Amino acid sequence: MVNVVFVCLGNICRSPSAEGVFRKLVRDEGLSDVITTDSSGTSGWHIGEAPDPRAQEAAQRRGIDISDLRGRKSAARDFRDFDYVLAMDRRNYADLSAIAPKGAEDRLHMFLSFAPHLGETEVPDPYYGGDQGFDDVLDMIEAASKGLLDHIRKTDLAT
Repeated sequence: MVNVVFVCLGNICRSPSAEGVFRKLVRDEGLSDVITTDSSGTSGWHIGEAPDPRAQEAAQRRGIDISDLRGRKSAARDFRDFDYVLAMDRRNYADLSAIAPKGAEDRLHMFLSFAPHLGETEVPDPYYGGDQGFDDVLDMIEAASKGLLDHIRKTDLAT
């Protein structure tokens, strides 16, 4: 099993969107039995809440349902439970680095490192912007999700 968690600040916009996109990609590729997904936030502001309605609407327009996801706070145990801990931005990365147990730091990655062709390192937070920001974020997430799945196939699922 390969376990993947996507992490942003509040776990209501970027990380649940990334979980939804990647979960659908994994399902479409017939890999749900070997790859699991989750998402979390470095803050505890939205524990138990559904994703932002704008994130849900933008995802739904692409045939991705994230309405079942609920916010949770990242924890040190995530570095034990997940093979990939994927930060959306530098602040998330720093917060996750601070809770990473010694020896588990290699599980932490910037999510967009799996889409170097984008020329970006961070997925911007669309929360305070307009609706277009959610679509732009989904474009980035889709590109990084494809790169992540290719990486997992080559490094974790290679036979």
